[in-house]
Amino acid sequence: MSAPATRDASTSVRVALRERSYDVHIGAGTRYLLAACVAELGASRAVVVSARPAEWVPDPGVPHRVIEARDGEQSKTLETVGNLCRQFADAGLSRSDVVVSCGGGTTTDTVGLAAALYHRGVPVIHLPTSLLAQVDASTGGKTAVNLPEGKNLVGAYWQPSAVLCDTDYLRTLPEREWLNGYGEIARCHFIGAGDLRRLSTVEQITASVRRKAEIVSRDERDTGLRHLLNYGHTLGHALEVETDFRLRHGEAVAVGTVFAGRLAGALGRIGPERVEDHLAVVRHYGLPWQLPADVDDKALIRLMKLDKKALGGLAFVLDGAAGAELVPGVPESVVKECLAGMDRG
Repeated sequence: MSAPATRDASTSVRVALRERSYDVHIGAGTRYLLAACVAELGASRAVVVSARPAEWVPDPGVPHRVIEARDGEQSKTLETVGNLCRQFADAGLSRSDVVVSCGGGTTTDTVGLAAALYHRGVPVIHLPTSLLAQVDASTGGKTAVNLPEGKNLVGAYWQPSAVLCDTDYLRTLPEREWLNGYGEIARCHFIGAGDLRRLSTVEQITASVRRKAEIVSRDERDTGLRHLLNYGHTLGHALEVETDFRLRHGEAVAVGTVFAGRLAGALGRIGPERVEDHLAVVRHYGLPWQLPADVDDKALIRLMKLDKKALGGLAFVLDGAAGAELVPGVPESVVKECLAGMDRG
């Protein structure tokens, strides 16, 4: 699938969280709103953490230091967070200043966590540069890094002060990075965002962000409704770890979405036609739908039991007659059977 055109009118989505409310600006050129966002905060200096070329980051309008970063799961560690915090201190950053992230989803997560921890929290503005980061990671305030034992096991909730989703950044994305983002867009079909397949890029991003904003505004800290955003992620995160991140996040979530459909069908929550819808949506975006041939089912189940939603057992967000919801206590035997029935490739 070739990268679609990104030249659409810009739009904004409000994440309504009372005193922590903020806007997500989506469209071509929105990165140039950075200086105005910094001025609104009243920050006197900034630290910009960027995994992209220097020319990709607009002037924040205040004295600033640029810290080079690297995207990728290998950099999404506590060590990286510690190094960032030390560089914040060296730059003399105070709680009234601002951190700016510029990069993909892993940079957004890592910088967000560093901002949450430094001085017990400094403002952060995200400039997500990948489709994955624009449709998901940059909005909602979840920040986390990985441990060898699992994905996103150490983190904090820290809402950004603004998010600038500049679709001009997407013009240079390689094919696989488009797929990485489409994995999150595909799962939106099953959590109330509607059918996004015939929309433009800006419309797809906006619909995804709007649905996430609706959910986060009602459940900021994952006490219930926000679990919907993890559709396809339980198996997806396990696949990332088990393949040593050979499968990208969105690719793994796509396989997890197909699996979620099969599991919901096996539990009698949805009929065969709706099960097939999961596969049809995933395949529309050119995403993988098969389990990698070399993954071990027992290892996947062990990793899925580490999922943050699982409180002593296996839990999945699954489709049903009333829509998607968290289903705890899913029998391991049914999970094994559904894994065994997945196509391999």
